[in-house]
Amino acid sequence: MKTFLTTRYRILKKKIIHKLNQTQRLSRKTLAFGFLLAGAALVALVSLAFAKMADWALEENARLVGEYPWFAWVALPLGLPLIVWLTRRFAPYTAGSGIPQVLASLSLPYGAQKTRLISLWQTMLKIPLTFLGMLAGASIGREGPSVQVGAAVMSAWGAWCKKHNIAFKGMQENDLIAAGAAGGLAAAFNAPLAGVVFAIEELGRGILLRWERQIFIGVLAAGFIQVAIQGNNPYFSGFHGTELDDMLIWVLLSALVCGVAGGLFARMLYKGAAAFSPEKYRGWIRRHPIMLAGVIGVLLAALGTIYQGQTFGTGYHEASDALRRMYDAPFGVAAAKWLATVLSYWAGIPGGIFTPSLTVGAMIGQHIAQFADLQTGVNVLVLICMTAFLAAATQSPLTSSVVVMEMTGGQNLLFWLLIGAIFASQVSRQFSPKPFYHAAGARFRQRVQEEYAAKQVDIKENR
Repeated sequence: MKTFLTTRYRILKKKIIHKLNQTQRLSRKTLAFGFLLAGAALVALVSLAFAKMADWALEENARLVGEYPWFAWVALPLGLPLIVWLTRRFAPYTAGSGIPQVLASLSLPYGAQKTRLISLWQTMLKIPLTFLGMLAGASIGREGPSVQVGAAVMSAWGAWCKKHNIAFKGMQENDLIAAGAAGGLAAAFNAPLAGVVFAIEELGRGILLRWERQIFIGVLAAGFIQVAIQGNNPYFSGFHGTELDDMLIWVLLSALVCGVAGGLFARMLYKGAAAFSPEKYRGWIRRHPIMLAGVIGVLLAALGTIYQGQTFGTGYHEASDALRRMYDAPFGVAAAKWLATVLSYWAGIPGGIFTPSLTVGAMIGQHIAQFADLQTGVNVLVLICMTAFLAAATQSPLTSSVVVMEMTGGQNLLFWLLIGAIFASQVSRQFSPKPFYHAAGARFRQRVQEEYAAKQVDIKENR
């Protein structure tokens, strides 16, 4: 009897210990999941604050330009050089979109330089610097910057949790960077699904990511938290459209035009101002970036004055009105917006190209409809061209299609969006063989490695 009781006691003890271990493992997983959601919430809240600031800056610029026509001629020639100086002095890795910096960070080897391009406090400066650029009237967006900021926030949050032995032990830095970057895009566009597709197509291109479910949970959580706060409202609301007659012909025509325009757009962004300037001015351009920003400011002010402010900012209202059949594009405005976005990027200020690219596409769609004297379904052509131009500029057709679909609620046209995006992306490659974001990311990666190598040489020489 005693032996039987002893045996039962041991079995019961093992079961209790096993249950306690299971409970501890469950508690650790629950805790880790909670901290992942907390990181996603931080990304969403920062993106929301950024969006509110950007919207205010765009509205204030429109008001000031409307009341004081001379405002652009002061704000842009003086404001852009100031922003360039502040960027180069305090946050040199925040210039441009932000997506190339994230791609470079993902491809850098693990070590001290891994997160140099997404250092939290420097990257957070991208928000006020982009805000100032929008207030001045530069043709820039906040979505690319939101990607870099999201990556920085999640990376810093993960590093803090790991340091205090709280969570994320099994997640590598690349996992956290990817989750934050894609979460930033999802929150910026209020489009959770687009964030996941962006992570797979853009962030995972040429880079080995483990794609653990935590990444997707983090991305979706950031997007859904934004939806919970803002409401399930499309970024561009009010679109209603169905297939046109001869839809395939319209899609291929639009994709061809946007593919050429987008390919040249990406090529000019990557090459920079010096590559397209007379040879005698190239040295001056490279040596005087602040003065170059002033010259570009004058050109942007001139374009905005000619087109009554339609080339300033993201162009959200123009694209939104075009989707709702309430916009009549003046002659040549698509080319002017295209040029304004290129010039703004060349200036070297922080700012993205996502929404300006959508606006250029919308304006191209309007022009095609006007040239063809299309009476009905103009907004459908606008939708196709928005997707096609974005796909041509980024060579990410899946992301472009899903982003535009979620932003407009155009699920019924997703098939045609994909056809247009894929064809435009293929056309774009004839002008810009390497995707712009990845080409620019390789340049950032090389810059970090060269600076690190030079620093190591200095340390050896000083010993």
